Amino acid sequence: MIQRSHQNDRRSLNFPAVHPCEAISQGTLLSSLLSLSQAICDFHSKLFASQRRNAREAIRQVGVLLVFFEEVLDRGSILSDSSLLCLSEIHHTFQKIQFLLEDCSREGSRLWILTKCKFVASQFRILFQAVATALDVLPLDSIDVGGEVKELVDLVAKQARRAKFELANDDERVADEVFMIMSQFEKGIEPELRSIKLVLDYLEIRNWSDCNKEIRFLEEEIGYEFPDCKERDVTYLSGLVGLMSYSRGVIFEEFNHHRHHRNSNAEEDQLDTRMNLEGPSFLNPDDFRCPISLELMTDPVTISTGQTYDRASIQKWLKAGNLTCPKTGERLKNTELVPNSALKRLIQQFCAGNGIALTKLGRNNRDLKGTTVPSCRIAVEAMKFLSEFLVRRLVFGNERQKHKAAYEIRLLANSKINNRSCLIDAGAIPPLLNLLSSSSEACSQENVISGLLKLSKHPNGRVLIVECGGLHEILAVLKHGLSFEAKQTAAAIIFYISTVKEYRKLIGEIPEAIPALLELIKGGTACGKKNAIVAIFGLIFFPKNQKKVIENGTIPILIDILTHSDKPDLVTDSLSVLSTLADNVEGANSILQASALPLFKNTLQSSSSRAAKEHCISTLLSLCNNCGDEVVSVLAKDHSLMDLLYYNTVDGTPFAGKKARSLIKILHKYRETRPVMGSAVQHEQFVRAS
Repeated sequence: MIQRSHQNDRRSLNFPAVHPCEAISQGTLLSSLLSLSQAICDFHSKLFASQRRNAREAIRQVGVLLVFFEEVLDRGSILSDSSLLCLSEIHHTFQKIQFLLEDCSREGSRLWILTKCKFVASQFRILFQAVATALDVLPLDSIDVGGEVKELVDLVAKQARRAKFELANDDERVADEVFMIMSQFEKGIEPELRSIKLVLDYLEIRNWSDCNKEIRFLEEEIGYEFPDCKERDVTYLSGLVGLMSYSRGVIFEEFNHHRHHRNSNAEEDQLDTRMNLEGPSFLNPDDFRCPISLELMTDPVTISTGQTYDRASIQKWLKAGNLTCPKTGERLKNTELVPNSALKRLIQQFCAGNGIALTKLGRNNRDLKGTTVPSCRIAVEAMKFLSEFLVRRLVFGNERQKHKAAYEIRLLANSKINNRSCLIDAGAIPPLLNLLSSSSEACSQENVISGLLKLSKHPNGRVLIVECGGLHEILAVLKHGLSFEAKQTAAAIIFYISTVKEYRKLIGEIPEAIPALLELIKGGTACGKKNAIVAIFGLIFFPKNQKKVIENGTIPILIDILTHSDKPDLVTDSLSVLSTLADNVEGANSILQASALPLFKNTLQSSSSRAAKEHCISTLLSLCNNCGDEVVSVLAKDHSLMDLLYYNTVDGTPFAGKKARSLIKILHKYRETRPVMGSAVQHEQFVRAS
């Protein structure tokens, strides 16, 4: 079997071809050559927005050789070792030709290939020179094929040697136009739409969907993590994303596909509900976030100022020539990156406890690569112009234009930190809030509220939403939203706003806020329940809100989730809220009155989540401290509880181990003063020393 690299395993314009092994049989090699040649010939029906002449010539020459390979296989004559060696070289080159044609015709790659037109043309020339070299040394006279076929092979050899795989004048002219447009963006000059339309027309990018495919392709290229992905490539790709994002938002007024409709884009829906990564299991949500990317760190490192960043983000900062600390502005004494092993373990434990795969987390974080490069001025300036355009549409456009602008903002602010900043600075939040209050269709309301959610992830966004009076608009959607998706997104915004200390009190003083969150927990989707629990968790960091949460019946609702839910993340989040409420006497008594004590022990025993176990132990300890012997006596009689506690002192989270040791001491002390077993032997067996 001849191995082939899959196109999804490589970056565009990289050609990891594999040589057939020396021991490969003649039949297998010829069959594979036939398959490769046919695959190349099939590209004649593909669209080549650039490199048209080179692609046609390549396909034509391979088509002639396909006839030769078919006749060799049909006649079944034995080939010499030198012939097989030549065919092996051709096979190796044909793999690269196939990759090159794939890249030139790949969906979404038109702009990228155009801007690389000189390199691509040179690759066509190099590859067919390799074909010519292999054909020159091929002992054609010793191969049993017809005379006409031999003449065709000779002709291909001559043409491959002499063929002018050159850069087309039109490709070069339009590529230069792209470079001029990007240069204007870099200088802070907004290009003429006529120039951008010329490029789009040439590449046959005719509608919103075509433009969006270009953006997604470029972002995927930025996401590849290979050693040959140089910093300048990432910066350049980010500039192209900026250009195409500007084009999508400004040039194309009409949608031509279904993604702006409700629930039509599963990937966007998942990203809208990324509260799955930001639930209340965080002791402090900001502790695990990189100050540069604002995402969970996968490889935290500490620099000379004592600040911690994700390795990939700070390396980009340093490679761009910055010698200051991004957070403090202090000049760095050195550029040494010291691994923060303790924090990394905490993050790993959190991920393990919540069912988050670190590899998946890494793929999510890759979306930020194009915006963490501080030197990509093209993307920054393009985004500034686009943000100003979208805000003007939100303010002065008709209803269709306003909702289209809201959808663009939803996409742009999805994971790009710079985009969020530009949109906020351009004044997007006030008109979005106005549009939210007037939205009468579910899909429109979802787009607006989702855009606000993305902007609320930026610290300035949270402040502006509140200062512009948006809190009541968000709560109105939480209570009376036109869809569950809109309601659960509103709950997520409440959580982000509650991360600002003074806003927790403000939200708690609104009478309908906590009841609306509880209604979503009772009747919402799994994601809606989670977002509402997260929001309540954020609110109870303000002590006076804890009483309001308890008085509104939160504890029985969360106990019901522990009893009936099959969603591990919902159980863990509910436990974290209960653990916090159990810290005060009123909360502990309410939990005890709900007859929930056995649930915590059962969850501690059955859950695979380390975070859930930690919350169970913490709750049991708080119940012992706040409710006294009424709880301690029950726990002391449970023969299996001590084993579970000892286990968590060793294999639980550091916080769980600390709490477990405290609870063990309480139970030991109770047993010493008030034996619960029938004999001293039984007592000694139960309370085995650690």
